[in-house]
Amino acid sequence: MNSQPKTSMNEQPDPSWKPEEQRGVQPFALVKYFSFTSLSVILVASFVLTWSFSDNARDTMLDRSESYSRMFAENLNRQVFHSFVIPTVIRFGRIALSDETQFELLDQMVHNITRGMNIEAVTIFDSRENIVSYSTDAALVGKKNIGGIEYKKALTGESTSLLISNGSMLNLLPGASPMFCTLKTYVPFRQERRVGDRSGEIMGVILVVKDLSEDLEAVVSLQFRVLLLSLTVMGILFAVLSAIVIRANRIMEARAEERRELEQQLHEAQRLAVLGSMVASVSHEIKNPLGIVRSTAEILGKRLAKLAPGNEHLAKIIVDEITRLDGIVREFLDFARPKTPTKTSGSFNRLVQRLALFMDVEFSDKHIELINELDPELPECAMDEDQVYQVLLNIVFNAIHAMPEGGKLTVRTFTGAEGISLAITDTGSGMPPEKLEQIFIPFFTDKNRGTGLGLAITKNIVEQHGGEIAVESEEGIGTTFTVTFPGE
Repeated sequence: MNSQPKTSMNEQPDPSWKPEEQRGVQPFALVKYFSFTSLSVILVASFVLTWSFSDNARDTMLDRSESYSRMFAENLNRQVFHSFVIPTVIRFGRIALSDETQFELLDQMVHNITRGMNIEAVTIFDSRENIVSYSTDAALVGKKNIGGIEYKKALTGESTSLLISNGSMLNLLPGASPMFCTLKTYVPFRQERRVGDRSGEIMGVILVVKDLSEDLEAVVSLQFRVLLLSLTVMGILFAVLSAIVIRANRIMEARAEERRELEQQLHEAQRLAVLGSMVASVSHEIKNPLGIVRSTAEILGKRLAKLAPGNEHLAKIIVDEITRLDGIVREFLDFARPKTPTKTSGSFNRLVQRLALFMDVEFSDKHIELINELDPELPECAMDEDQVYQVLLNIVFNAIHAMPEGGKLTVRTFTGAEGISLAITDTGSGMPPEKLEQIFIPFFTDKNRGTGLGLAITKNIVEQHGGEIAVESEEGIGTTFTVTFPGE
């Protein structure tokens, strides 16, 4: 036994596992951080671009409207000078808009020119004083000092524009005040020496008031739609990214959990390997002395029968207990050094019939009714019949232990999609879920005199045959073990 390698059964897990797991999670944490940071940057950039685009559209609209108003004012200047000023001076000798006839002539001309032009008002100021000489808004005629600084700039020959507006996306909300936008353009009213030459004396100031409320509303609506589209796209991107992150988190958690389980299985396997090596060594050392003790007890029993009749049962007790210990040692050896199965063509049905003959007396003594539901057309499969018979015995012995007062034991064979199956059902006490999870763990047992290796050896044999073993149990109803081997 001293030749065995010294390996601690309490060996601690390799600490390299956890850092490796953390190394797997940390890069993804960085990916999440940069993903959400990038999303925030893109969202802010979308707001900025949307706002810049809308402001650019608004500025373009205002520039074009201002240019249009100036062109209109210059055209109005030319039309009024040539079609009103000159004819009126020739006809009346001077311009006097206080004269109702002259005012009506000018008013009719201005209305004809502005018809369909979306011009809200046209006002003409006198050049000698800041007074309204003419306006399409009759309430303004005769008012003084309403021209402001723009009037003074126009008298110096400088055209200016003044924008008065109140409009944003808040005005699109229900119940909000309507948006408005008014462009006032002040242009000097000059004499023309010839057509197109406006370098003459300044006769007054023309104020053109243009209503841009509809244009502003269109720009704000466009701004709102672009912003809404950007938010929708970003919302979709965020949802997709969130779904990816959540799914990736779950995958990473699942992999981490799988890694932890593999780590636990590895160390459990290492522990069992050390334990198996130790058990094999101990069992090997115990087996020979047990054989000697048994032989000695059998000889002692024969002598007691001659020398002290009536006491030979004492030697029989020793032989029986040694036989039980020999069985335990054999189980230890089977677990520690499992045999490689020698597979030949075998049949579950044949093994069940063999079991029925062997256990007939046991079933009668335990008041257990054996019910065989064997598929007569069940195909044979590759197996080591002796090992599979051991599997069958181990399961049946557990079923008998679960039915101390008797019951029914049903053995069924059938062919399914997964292969050839053998199901053993008892009407015993059943098992709770917490016990069901541990029945295949080596050395787990609820028996007073058991090693807890029977089902562990059973599972090992089934897996060496490439098969699967499953168990279903319900307390107070019974338990079903199902062994499935792949078909040929």
